[in-house]
Amino acid sequence: MDLKIIIIIAVSYLYGFFEVFMNLRQRSKSKITTSGDKHSFMVVVWPHHPWLRLSFSIGATRTGRIHDWNTLFAVGMSLFVIGFIIRIHSLLTLKQYFTYSVAKVEGHKTVETGLYRFIRHPGYLGQLILFIGISTSISNWLSILVMMLPVTLGYLYRIKVEERFMLEQLGEDYSNYRERTKRLIPMIY
Repeated sequence: MDLKIIIIIAVSYLYGFFEVFMNLRQRSKSKITTSGDKHSFMVVVWPHHPWLRLSFSIGATRTGRIHDWNTLFAVGMSLFVIGFIIRIHSLLTLKQYFTYSVAKVEGHKTVETGLYRFIRHPGYLGQLILFIGISTSISNWLSILVMMLPVTLGYLYRIKVEERFMLEQLGEDYSNYRERTKRLIPMIY
């Protein structure tokens, strides 16, 4: 197996361990008052495991290989780092309001600082960029498709569920925030 594939798999699993650690840490600290997840956590998490493995397996073959392997590996790893930084920034900005499930915590309010001034879901944007980075670094168009299609659909569902829940829970404050900001891409979407 190519050393780049091993690095990509290792980075992916280290990131996965980070998310598991943060989930366990958040569970012990959050005081959730209302939940409205509607299985969106599982819709987002489920695609990661089987689709990542399938994507890595395809990437280990020559089928679908894009030839500038070193360049795409470097670009992909750079995107991974950018996505990880955005993800960390969003977690640090939300602080006690961050949960892995769609939920309202004690004293919850709309956060409009940091990247949240421009978009409503920078954490999801970070994760999408991170997965685009992983799939690009594999340098295989089939791997990119196999990884990004289910992951993107999962996050779009999650955003829909979360937006509806936050509107119900935070009312006019969140409604006004939605009017001023976009979901994932400033000034576009």
